[in-house]
Amino acid sequence: MIHPTTVIHPQARLDASVQVGPYAVIDEHVALGPDCVVGPHVHLTGHTTIGAKNTFHAGCVIGDAPQDLKYHGEPTRLRIGDENVFREHVTVHRSNKLAEDTVIGSHNFLMAHCHVGHNCALGDHVIIANGALLGGHVIVGDRAFISGNCLVHQFVRIGTLALMQGGAAISKDLPPFTIARGYNGISGLNAVGLRRAGFTSQQRLELKQLYHKLFRSGETFKDALAAARAEFTALPAKILVEFAATATRGLCADTGDAAEAGE
Repeated sequence: MIHPTTVIHPQARLDASVQVGPYAVIDEHVALGPDCVVGPHVHLTGHTTIGAKNTFHAGCVIGDAPQDLKYHGEPTRLRIGDENVFREHVTVHRSNKLAEDTVIGSHNFLMAHCHVGHNCALGDHVIIANGALLGGHVIVGDRAFISGNCLVHQFVRIGTLALMQGGAAISKDLPPFTIARGYNGISGLNAVGLRRAGFTSQQRLELKQLYHKLFRSGETFKDALAAARAEFTALPAKILVEFAATATRGLCADTGDAAEAGE
């Protein structure tokens, strides 16, 4: 059903199963896949391609121009996968250059008033809670959890299954499986998230040992990383090691609060 007050450009491409609520606006270069639901006062704009079964709640603005002074109206893009939920007043901006898109994967849950900046790339099953802000070019791994009112600086990477505590702020990379606390701090492993994701006790133990090796051994990080490459061989450990080895902005540092992190 399409509400009669909706404004849809005649060149927009909507699957016949799409539902659109009152006063929504869908612009020319938007494509909506099957079974999407567009709520009241939603604005879908830009060169935006949206997969199946996405839900947009009241007041979302999706695909608008990047907040970047270097952007001069190029037909840049936003790509959205399947079965995502965008709650009230979520904003997601298209990219600032033709060579790169803003990308939202599938099965993500973006809560009210959060913002995803231009050229961000979200994986799958990511949760971004109310009021969290992602600057441009942020990369978020699968199953990451960004709590309410968190701040993420541009070009930062957030690893898979990482968790940011409420109000945390990071300008350095957040390693996979860890918990961000305060400003650029980490306080142990996301133990609850690892168990929920089906990691075995042996995998969790090895990650705990690796965490201590990298962040609490007292060795220089270069030496600790070199030793970890030889010592830890399971796939989750390799993911953490490779993430750490490829950091260009530096890594969030351990705060010494493992007990509070449930480790």
